[in-house]
Amino acid sequence: MMLHSDIHLARRLERAEGHACIEFVEARQRLFPESGGEWIECGGAYAAFDGAGSPITQTFGLGLFEDLSPATLDTLERFFFDRGAPVFHEVCPLAGVTALNLLCARNYRPAEISNVLYQPIENPPPISDGQIQVRVSAKDEMKLWTDISTKGWTSDHPELLEFFLEFGRLSSARRSSVYFLAEFEGKPGAAGLLCQHEGVALLGGAATIPELRHRGLQSALLRARLRYAFEHGCDLASVVAEAGSASQRNAERNGFRIAYTRTKWRLEPVKSSNKKMIKSKPGNATPQICPDPAPQ
Repeated sequence: MMLHSDIHLARRLERAEGHACIEFVEARQRLFPESGGEWIECGGAYAAFDGAGSPITQTFGLGLFEDLSPATLDTLERFFFDRGAPVFHEVCPLAGVTALNLLCARNYRPAEISNVLYQPIENPPPISDGQIQVRVSAKDEMKLWTDISTKGWTSDHPELLEFFLEFGRLSSARRSSVYFLAEFEGKPGAAGLLCQHEGVALLGGAATIPELRHRGLQSALLRARLRYAFEHGCDLASVVAEAGSASQRNAERNGFRIAYTRTKWRLEPVKSSNKKMIKSKPGNATPQICPDPAPQ
C-alpha cells in the first residue's frame, strides 16, 4: 500500500489519537463522576479535560478538519479556563501557517515536540526470540500490567506517578483498547497498549522496567501489537514518540516512518507593565486581566 504524508493521512492519525484520549475521559466519567471529566468537539478538534494536571487534558486535530478561527479558540480556551486547566493544543504542521500565526498572535508558545510515525500493516512476521513472550493481558492481570507500566514510565518521569497509579482502573473501563505484556525468560518486563479506531492501530503507553531494558522487549511488544491489529482488520499503524528519542529509533527500526513533526502549544500568561498577569481577551489580541490557569 502506498501512503503519502498528506492531510488525509494526518486526519486519520490525529483522529485516532484524539479518540483514544476521549475514551479515557469517558472511562473516568463512568468511574469517577465527581471528577468533572468531559470532552467537546469544536472546529473539528477534540478537546479533552481529564483533570488540570493530566497529560490527556488538551486538544487534537486543531485546524485539520476546519480552518482555525479566533471563535474556535475562544470556545476551546473557555472550556479549559472554566475547569481551571492550562490550555494545550497538539498541532499538526498541516494545519497550515495561518493557524500557527494565529496561535502566536494569541501568545501561545511551543511546549513539546513529537514525531508522529506510521506504516501500513501488511501481515507482520511472528516473534522468533524464544526468550521473549508477548501476550494480551487477561482481565485479572490489570494490576500487574499497571505495575509494570508505572515502574517503566516513572523511572524516567516521576511526575507521572499519580497518573499511572489510577491508570489501571481507568484502563479496564475503556472499550477499544487492548493491553499487552512482554516477558523475558518468564519475567514480566514491558507493557504497552493498542487503541483501534476506524482501521488505525495506535500503539501507545509502551514502557520497560529499568532492569530489563536493552533486551528486545520493546521491539517484540511492537511486532505483537502489529500482528494483533492486522488480524483485527486494521490497515494502518501509528506511534507517537519524542523527537530523536530511543522510542522513535525503535519504531523506525521496525518499519515506521515519520509522517510529520508535531508541536504542542501552550497558552502563556502575559505580563503587563504593572506586573499583573493578563491573558488575551477572547477573539481579540488586546489582553485583559484574568487569573492564570492552574499549573500542569
